Amino acid sequence: MTSTESDQLGRRVWSLFTPYRTSLVVIAVAVLLSSGLGIITPFLTQAAFDQALFPADGSGVHIELLAWLVGGMVAVPVVSALIGVYQTYRTTLLGNRVMADLRGRLFEHLQRMDLAFFTATRTGVIQSRLANDVGGVQSVLSETASSILGNVVTVAAALIAMVVLSWQLTLVAVAMTPLFLLLQVRVGRVRRKLAARTQESLSDMTAITEESLSVSGVLLAKVFNRQADEVARYREENSRQVDLQVRQAMSGQSFFAVVQTFMGITPALVYLVAGFLIAAGIGVSAGTIVAFSTLQSRLLFPTVNLLRVSLDVQTSLALFGRIFAYLDLRPRIVDAPSARTLETATVTGRVELDRVWFAYPPAPEPAAVPDGTEPVAEPAPGDGSGGDGGVAWAVRDISFTVEPGQLAAIVGPSGSGKTTISYLVPRLYDVDRGRVLIDGRDVRGLTQASVADAVGMVTQDTYLLHSTVRDNLRYAKPDADQAEIEEAAKAANIHDRILSFADGYDTVVGERGYRLSGGEKQRLAIARVLLKDPRILILDEATSALDTTSERLVQQALENATRRRTTIAIAHRLSTILGADLILAVEAGRVVERGTHTELLAKGGLYARLYTEQFAGGKVECRCADGVRFSDGATLLTGHADGRAVTGRDAA
Repeated sequence: MTSTESDQLGRRVWSLFTPYRTSLVVIAVAVLLSSGLGIITPFLTQAAFDQALFPADGSGVHIELLAWLVGGMVAVPVVSALIGVYQTYRTTLLGNRVMADLRGRLFEHLQRMDLAFFTATRTGVIQSRLANDVGGVQSVLSETASSILGNVVTVAAALIAMVVLSWQLTLVAVAMTPLFLLLQVRVGRVRRKLAARTQESLSDMTAITEESLSVSGVLLAKVFNRQADEVARYREENSRQVDLQVRQAMSGQSFFAVVQTFMGITPALVYLVAGFLIAAGIGVSAGTIVAFSTLQSRLLFPTVNLLRVSLDVQTSLALFGRIFAYLDLRPRIVDAPSARTLETATVTGRVELDRVWFAYPPAPEPAAVPDGTEPVAEPAPGDGSGGDGGVAWAVRDISFTVEPGQLAAIVGPSGSGKTTISYLVPRLYDVDRGRVLIDGRDVRGLTQASVADAVGMVTQDTYLLHSTVRDNLRYAKPDADQAEIEEAAKAANIHDRILSFADGYDTVVGERGYRLSGGEKQRLAIARVLLKDPRILILDEATSALDTTSERLVQQALENATRRRTTIAIAHRLSTILGADLILAVEAGRVVERGTHTELLAKGGLYARLYTEQFAGGKVECRCADGVRFSDGATLLTGHADGRAVTGRDAA
């Protein structure tokens, strides 16, 4: 890092304290008083020797003067200690408030980051920035500022007092200081590099912990009998962390040993020089020598502390650089300056994709961003010419319209772009070309909050908080009362099941809902989106991983959810979308077919092939004489008439 970058980083760190100017002034006054009082004692000592104990006129000991001087020597440290306690309280309070601001600012910024950032960054690394990096600068925020000010004032005052007593002896005491400062700069650079590597190792350890000790990670390790490998992986990183911590702790210790050695022998050199001065006829009294020795001790410890604090600051700059690197990341999805609010009450639910192209953007690891600089801007996919431009397009020139209240289904093989399309409607990603419109308005011209209010999603991988059933439902509507919660649960076919739990709606579902079955989690997710009551609903393969009984219950809940709503369903099980108003068959990011179930089956294309593969493979409840029997009791009647395929669906 260059000196300019260090200065910029230092200014950014200092800016964290600007909201607390009053506290800084109070702390500065307390430091000045405490440090200033410490200089009084050596002069009281000099007076005690030269005027009270051994007066130059030989008049004997002045008891009354000595009593006053001793009283001053007692009062000064008492007052200084009281001020020090108050100063410690104010600095600790200030430091923790600044650190809380930094943590909150970082968390808030991460909440605004787009989905692409989180898909490319390990959760453990993010957690490490919030915990380890911010925690690592706590001492700098809570102690260093006051420590630097206090030590600077003490050193300055001590030097002035020493010059007043004897400038010759002062030169001896500070002769090696410039060399120490140069050595300190070199040691600081080494420690900063080690600090950055240490925090990277901590990030890796946190990521390993988060991955391997989560419910999913533990289950994976047990199923594949990889616990020993996970332990070995953690131990390897742990050993690396130990090595880095030791190297960081020992860096500069030789330097400090030299400094302390010189500081330790300096008083002897002072006595020697004082002897030469007295022999040369230069007047140096015994009181002056004693006072100077006292000041030397006040110079020694603050100087060593300043050198240590300076190294700590340089070490902390590496951590601040990592924190600011995250704060400098710019989310790709932001509200336009002229963004309008989509009024939920007036949304009709018309969804249109107009010649949409999209490619997933790269998301570099923020730790690679240079400290104190902004991340490098990333090129947008494509060359703007309308061709592929060498870009791995996930969606290619897709256009379709879903009218208010309609059910549109998207089907296709894995990796064809189905889920990607569903992410574009609520603006989890921005299209690279074309437009996504809700009620005729481009979502990029609407506020993200209003789009999120209008669109609800039920995904295949249901995420539940480690909290109660009620809290998980209220996540969609924090002010929902119990009647609203139960109404949504009943519509999702989960109310009776919740009441069967010992604690009912107060049942804790466990991390990611692992105490519930797959069908229960999905129905709870449906209840949550019903409580939100969005006008547009997106279902991403919500029943693909369920057994037939759970699928029937979930499907009934979905039918309740889709009533009077515009619905886009990504379907793996085609039996769930036979009655869709519009079916889009997607392959390699393109819509290759569109129409109703009957129309697409008659075409004999991709949809018909998927249909044949799915049902011929026995992925239904049974094949009966009259057709295919579904898990909900309905029957798909199949046959041929006039040389074409015909289908129908009868209720059992």
